Amino acid sequence: MAHFAKLENGTVATVVVVDNAHEANGETFLNGLGLDGTWVQTSYNASFGKKYAGIGDTFDGENFKPAEPEGNLGFDEESWSWIMPEPEPAP
Repeated sequence: MAHFAKLENGTVATVVVVDNAHEANGETFLNGLGLDGTWVQTSYNASFGKKYAGIGDTFDGENFKPAEPEGNLGFDEESWSWIMPEPEPAP
């Protein structure tokens, strides 16, 4: 099965499964079903981009980037994840 993410303003709105028979023309197939929009293929094993698309993730034209959490300290390109502050120790 192939997976496709629907983008709205560069952000993943939903992810659907498409039969492998339609993988090569997934966006055309989904639009033909009335699911109009921009669809980008994603995969669990990162054969399309650095991570599997999740709702709220952004797409830079090549890779899906995790949704930005509040309070982050920046993005680590090597681990492809947000850097979060260390929790303060309990008193």
